[in-house]
Amino acid sequence: MPDNRKLGSLEEIMEILNKRAKTWNLVTISRIKGNFQEAFLRKSLDILQYRHPRLNSRIIDFENCLYFQTAGTEKIALRVINPLDETQWQEVVNEEMNQEIDSSKCLMRVVLAPILGDQKISYLITTLHHAIADGLSSIQLHSQILNYYQRLASGDTIQPIISLESLPPIESIITKYAQDYRGYISSNLLSLKIGIQKLFYRPKTLGFEKYVSIPERISQIIHRQIEPELTQKFIDKCRRENVTVYSALCAILMFTVARKIIKPNQKSMNVNCLSYLDLRRRLQPQISESDLGIMATSMMQFYTIKAHTSFWELARLVKHNLETSIKRGDIFSMPLIAKQLINFCFFFPKQVAATVSVSNIGKINIPNIYGELELEDISFAGSHALYGGMFVIHAASFQGKMLLNFVFSQPSISKQLMDYLIENIISCIYEIGNSNNGNTFFLVDNFF
Repeated sequence: MPDNRKLGSLEEIMEILNKRAKTWNLVTISRIKGNFQEAFLRKSLDILQYRHPRLNSRIIDFENCLYFQTAGTEKIALRVINPLDETQWQEVVNEEMNQEIDSSKCLMRVVLAPILGDQKISYLITTLHHAIADGLSSIQLHSQILNYYQRLASGDTIQPIISLESLPPIESIITKYAQDYRGYISSNLLSLKIGIQKLFYRPKTLGFEKYVSIPERISQIIHRQIEPELTQKFIDKCRRENVTVYSALCAILMFTVARKIIKPNQKSMNVNCLSYLDLRRRLQPQISESDLGIMATSMMQFYTIKAHTSFWELARLVKHNLETSIKRGDIFSMPLIAKQLINFCFFFPKQVAATVSVSNIGKINIPNIYGELELEDISFAGSHALYGGMFVIHAASFQGKMLLNFVFSQPSISKQLMDYLIENIISCIYEIGNSNNGNTFFLVDNFF
């Protein structure tokens, strides 16, 4: 049954990012133990595409407007590659992040990457157009794929699949929160406020080691894991200090960049943090993570880190500011001004959007066993070629481990610099997790 409609404003900007900058497409990566067979995977994808109308859609340009259209949509592309060495899956992710989605055909593609060795290990890598999904729903999509796979592999009869109703544009969903006349006024005021704060603070960033035009930029990923014991120690320490893991990660990234670029005898530094947050559970009624759609928002916060600002002081301030912005309703205003903020990046390509960017979806609540298959790890990342000079992290936890995907735009940031920064991030997490209650870290400490 046709499910056609015009793209909303946020969906439209995601298509522009896809076409012009290969940016913000969602790459989700699962490490799977077991004999993962192409035939059952192909059938699972076909079922999934029928169940989710937006997966059975493409994007067309009609009379200078963009529309979702179901007619003419091709099957989800599945590519099975030759067995790889253990670490080569990151090369596949890099390749996927730097290839735009041909939205005129389909809005998702899949790679199955077997790993060389005696153990049967495969990586399932999906690339989704951000106009139809966010991090939470892309994770759930993997669970659905594996669930259908398990049932097909075990010979279960798949009952007739009922196609779900697709979500409307986020702008219409948040109407009662932000899109009446007061909502438009508050959105414009928020846009003005961000502009004034950026002029006032002039936040410092990593900048461009080498500048190239937007079409020449590429995304790269570096993956790290924090083992369960250290992850739990880190979480427990955050709780004792009355901060969230999210605010602690924001503070860690800002401290790390500040310590890298601070000049001798400099007493303070202004930085800013772009945080991505889930809207689903903040709507009434709540929207399930299983429903495909872009139900995420962002917040831009500005900070002054002084020489003797403690790490925990900064983390608590981040927590307070995010809570205040949420209560004020800024999270519902940001999707309405996202197009302005993205266009600013295109108009001023030499500007760095933020010092750091943090997306943390927290604990992933999906099964790890699917018949004979075991899901060992799962994480996600957004491609970020557009955002030169910004230090970006996508975090999640699964089976007790913290999974960290660091994404950066080259050549603005070199791999050598990223390796240095990431080593400091991991060291910081280790020190926090294993520190005594009295330990406090400051900007000018020789901590790293």
